[in-house]
Amino acid sequence: MLELPTDLPADLAPLAWLIGVWEGTGVIDYPVGDDRLQGEFTHRVSFSHDGGPFLNYAGTATFTGDDHAVSIPLTAETGFWRLSRPATAADAGPALLPPQAETVARTVHDVEALRAENGAFPIEVSLAHSDGMLEFYLGEINGPRVDIASDAVVRAAGTKEYGAASRMYGLVDGHLLWAWDIAALGAPLRAHASARLAKV
Repeated sequence: MLELPTDLPADLAPLAWLIGVWEGTGVIDYPVGDDRLQGEFTHRVSFSHDGGPFLNYAGTATFTGDDHAVSIPLTAETGFWRLSRPATAADAGPALLPPQAETVARTVHDVEALRAENGAFPIEVSLAHSDGMLEFYLGEINGPRVDIASDAVVRAAGTKEYGAASRMYGLVDGHLLWAWDIAALGAPLRAHASARLAKV
C-alpha cells in the first residue's frame, strides 16, 4: 500500500505519490546510424522535499547489457519538479532575492485553481545531466500519471547531439513505470528507454 506524507505544502499534493526512492531495471533500444544500441540497465530515482513547493529529484542508471556481464555508469540527472504557476511577490527569487511581499501559505483552494478541465495539473521539470545537458520540461500530472515534453534543451559545446525528449511516468500496481523518448544522434523523436521501478 502506498503511504502519502501528510506534512506537505499544498503545491505538492498532486505530486505526493512520487515521493520516495524507487529502484528497478529497464531496457534501452535506440538506433544509431545502421546499428542499434540495446540492452538492460539498473535504475534508481529519488523524489524528496525539503519544505519548499517543489520536489527534489535525482536519478542514476548503470548499463548492464543483456547478460548483466558489464557495468557501465550512464548519465546521472538531478533537478526539480513543481506545479507550474505564475510567481508572485510573495515568492522568493530570482536567485537569492527574498520575497517582496509577506509570505502567505498556499492552500488546497489555491492549488485547485490550477486544475485543468481534464482534471490534470500543469507541471514543470528542470533537469541537469552529468554529461553537460540541461532540460526543461512542461506537461501535466493527472492522478498517478505524468506526461512531460521538453520545452528547451541546452547542451555544452562538447556534448553529443540531443534535440528533444518526452517522458511518461505512471503508478501501476504499486510500481513506477516510465518511458523516455528522445531525438538524438540524427534520429527523430522515438522510443529510447523504459523501466519498471519498485519503492524501496
